[in-house]
Formats: sequence, structure tokens, C-alpha cells
Amino acid sequence: MLSIKKRLILSNIGMIIIPITGFLLAEIVLGYLLFYVFRGNLQDSGMGLFLSYRFIAMVFIIIITNGLLTYYVSKSIISPIKELSVAAKKISNGNLEYSIKSDQKDELGELTNTFEAMRIKLKEAQSAQLQYEQNRQELIASISHDLKTPLTSIKGYIKGIQDGVANTPEKLERYMDTIYKTANHMDGLIDDLFLFSKLDLQQTPFYIEEVNLYTFFVDFVEELSFELAKEQGSIILLANKEDSYLVKADREKLRRVVTNITQNNLKYMNKKHKEIQVRLSAGIDEVTVEIKDNGSGIEKKDIPYIFNSFYRTDLSRNSSTGGSGLGLSIVKKIINEHGGNVWVDSKLDAGTSIYFNMKR
Repeated sequence: MLSIKKRLILSNIGMIIIPITGFLLAEIVLGYLLFYVFRGNLQDSGMGLFLSYRFIAMVFIIIITNGLLTYYVSKSIISPIKELSVAAKKISNGNLEYSIKSDQKDELGELTNTFEAMRIKLKEAQSAQLQYEQNRQELIASISHDLKTPLTSIKGYIKGIQDGVANTPEKLERYMDTIYKTANHMDGLIDDLFLFSKLDLQQTPFYIEEVNLYTFFVDFVEELSFELAKEQGSIILLANKEDSYLVKADREKLRRVVTNITQNNLKYMNKKHKEIQVRLSAGIDEVTVEIKDNGSGIEKKDIPYIFNSFYRTDLSRNSSTGGSGLGLSIVKKIINEHGGNVWVDSKLDAGTSIYFNMKR
């Protein structure tokens, strides 16, 4: 397909060459009639008629040539413009399903396909906006539910104290301890919500420095091993000491990531002996971290959604286990801000591995 510029140039050339060619053919035909049919023996009136036909033939050739070339060129330009105009009106009226494509290789074909790409992006943006609005509504509903539940519990225990139900020092102490733990849970939920919102709005500063993941996890494993020992559990670090595990990271945010993952591991481990493995794998441009547990695992249908805010599976991740439901969402946002990725591999009754990578 020729470009519009080339078509216009060829059209102008055609308006010169075709009439000249037509004139020559007309001269040949008329000359044949004059010298062979009439044997060059025309009277004055016949010669006048001959010249009139000659003039009419020339005018006819010019009109036909100009009309055909103008029609062809204008059709190849005006038709796509009309289609674009119709598409623009439909899209401006909110109809993002109206598709317009072109196989032409000229400027208008390129413009049409660019317009189609814009329509697709607008449709994707509209879908994203609808999804965002739905997520926002679900987020508000989840926040309301997760705040209302502990508040109801606190009010119930306070009412019990006021009504004299806690009529012994032991009961009173138990009621007060429950109120404190519930309020502490609410405080953790609000803290997670605050951090999640700041990360979502990209208002949390990151202080990037060089971090040795090996020494970082040596310290972390040592701290967590004391907590696990109380529950007859263990945590081990698996890494090749000869490899380099230096990465660029915000140390505080990285600690939040690892804490959230291990807390998630501990909540959903149903084995008598809880076991966590941390494995480091050094690559050329990144270091991959695997945190594996021997817990109940996650159903395959739930795996794509576990990093969504407030998502809980039907069986293992329910509100009875506590937590804000934002832990893994925060993990994903922090890792993404570092330019890394986070993913999960899990099988029911075989445990869960959560992976993330950090850039060097």
C-alpha cells in the first residue's frame, strides 16, 4: 500500500501522462479514419466535424482521467477518516467496545491502528478503575469487619466487668488481659493499615543501602529460634558461605518482609513440630530467598490471590487465626518497590514456600 504522499504524487503525474497518452491514441484513431477510411478526402464541413470530434475526444479524456484519479485518491483518504470519525464519536459516548482496525500500510492505516491501541488502553484503564473501585469497597468492608469484631469483644468484656460478672480477682484479671490483647490486636491492624496505605500511595521513604543477606538472616534466624523453641519448633538457614549475598535494600523494610512471611508461616502450621527453612540462592544480578514451612499448605485455587489485601482462604486463612489480612500484601508492595518479585509454591499438607528476589 502506497503512502498518501506517494499516491498524490502519482495522481498528479497520472493527470499529465494519461491525457497525453489518450490524446496520442485519439490522434492515431482519428488519423486512421482520415487517411484510410476517408482517404484524406474531406470537405470543409467534414473537416469541421472531424475537428469537433477531435476536440470532444480530448475533453472526454481529460474529464474521465481527472474524475477517476480524483475518485480513487479521495476514496482512499476520506473513507478511513469517516471510519475514524464514527469510532471517535462512539468512544466519546462511552462505547469502548467499538473496534476499528486497518490493514493499510499508509499514514491513515497507522493512525487507525494507533487509535485502536488507544481504545484498548482506555478499555483496560476503565476495567482497572472498576476493579480498583471494587477493591476499595471490599477493603472498606474488610476494615469495618476486622475493626468491629475486636471492638465488640472489648465492649462485651467491659460490660461484663460493669455488670459484676467478673466477681473474682481471677476473672477480673482474665477479662482485663483479654481486653488488652484485643486492643493490642486492633493496634496491630491499624499499624498495618497505615503502612499499607502509605505504600499504596508511595508515600513511604526507602533508605537503600548495601545489605549482606547472609549475616542479616543469621541474626534473624537466631532471634526467631528462641520463639520457636517454646513451641517445639526450629528454623534453619541454608546457604553457601562462599557465595556473595550483597543486595541493595532498605534494611528496616526487609525485616518487615521477613517478619510478615514467618508470622504467616507460624499461623498456619498444623504440625506438632513446626519447621521453617530459609534458603539463599545467589545469582549474577540478584539473590533469591526461599522461606519454607511444613504447614498445612494452600489450595491451588487460592494461590493466585494470597498476596491480595484481606484475602483469606476458606479453610486455613480465616479470621480465627488473627492478623490483619494485610501481611502478604505489604510484603508484595515492599518487594516490588525494591524492583524484585515475590511468588509462592505450595501443596496441601506438604507446606508452603514463599520466594522473593532482591537486586544487587
